[in-house]
Amino acid sequence: MAEEHRPRAKKSSTSTAPRTPIVRGAEHAARAACQSLERLTGHPIEGVSAVGREDDGWCVVVDVLELPRIPDTTSLLASYEVRLDQDGELTEYRRVRRYQRGSADA
Repeated sequence: MAEEHRPRAKKSSTSTAPRTPIVRGAEHAARAACQSLERLTGHPIEGVSAVGREDDGWCVVVDVLELPRIPDTTSLLASYEVRLDQDGELTEYRRVRRYQRGSADA
């Protein structure tokens, strides 16, 4: 029995046009950073401390709960610096600080 071959659809000419960045502002960058970091680390997100635009994307500082404790004020949190490209894809992350929830910056 012969296989049936169907002609493939040609790619449209719009596929060569420059892509519009998916991340259109600080709020979108923060959301993308939180979602990516939570998937990678498995730690629940506590919040965002900073968002900054860079030449080639975004830098977002995300706070996560690394070790829950009782009482909650002794839980360990960490701040991660997350870098995204212009499309909102995570390109790099690193932990920049680890602290107890109840502690204050000096």
